[in-house]
Amino acid sequence: MTTVGNGEYTYELIESWAKLPAGETFGMVSAVATDSQDRVYAFQRKDPPIVVFNRDGSYVGSWGLGAITNPHGIFIKDDIVYVTDREDSVCLRFTLDGKPLQVIGERGVHSDTGCEVPGTLVPRAAGPFNYPAELVPSPWGDMYVADGYRNARVHRFAANGQLKASWGEPGKGGANQFHLVHSMMVGADDLLYVCDRENNRIQIFDRDGEFVGMWTDLLRPMDISQSPDGVFCISEGGNDARQGHTEDTDSRISLMNKEGTLLARWIIRGGHGSWIDANGDIYVGVPDGVGVDKFVRQG
Repeated sequence: MTTVGNGEYTYELIESWAKLPAGETFGMVSAVATDSQDRVYAFQRKDPPIVVFNRDGSYVGSWGLGAITNPHGIFIKDDIVYVTDREDSVCLRFTLDGKPLQVIGERGVHSDTGCEVPGTLVPRAAGPFNYPAELVPSPWGDMYVADGYRNARVHRFAANGQLKASWGEPGKGGANQFHLVHSMMVGADDLLYVCDRENNRIQIFDRDGEFVGMWTDLLRPMDISQSPDGVFCISEGGNDARQGHTEDTDSRISLMNKEGTLLARWIIRGGHGSWIDANGDIYVGVPDGVGVDKFVRQG
């Protein structure tokens, strides 16, 4: 048995936890989320894009065949599934069994940011969307979009899909400057936590986009979620030689409290998508087609 973490944040690792039917294989699992019954939804870059599992890793079913061109982010709240189709520049909502509820954006239409290479620092910020990364809900009914791969913005939408506000500019320095807005969530404190990936930080805003603070003890934060007891789970990509760094460093999970204090940290074998569930267990999408690793909280 492999254990990671420390103290009350100690976990048992179950590698390749999710079990597909015989003969089937995973694509890259870009992101992971759970519903109110603790079923796990793996968002993979392969048809069908959504694959569902019970808490024990047994296969439940799948859906979304042909619905998503390039799966990226997934978030589940109140049993509504929020996803982004990166290359098609749309954000979508579904029921748990895959019935479409809403599409925000126009497929294949990208805003004019002057960026052609996803992940590079964009020449200018623009409106929705240009390769969006994640769509998340809020308790007050608005939705927020991390529009990051070929843009540098956070967008705020009303429940009906009407754009209410946008903020952010390309940059490597101060507050409200972004280089790849990759993931985000509205915390239990009603603040918005935004993974500013290539700037190695999380920026924190209020609901209106006013800057509150930032956490900087991070290496390319990929995904963020929060447990019922308020612990933030952040998966990090580490340094990546493909992004101009001199050498790779390992991906990892970092657990932080609401002050940004580090509670536990350990190395993982993939960090693009992660999720902490109602029991404090953690799921990580493994990028090499293996599927999902699970970290079971001990004690």
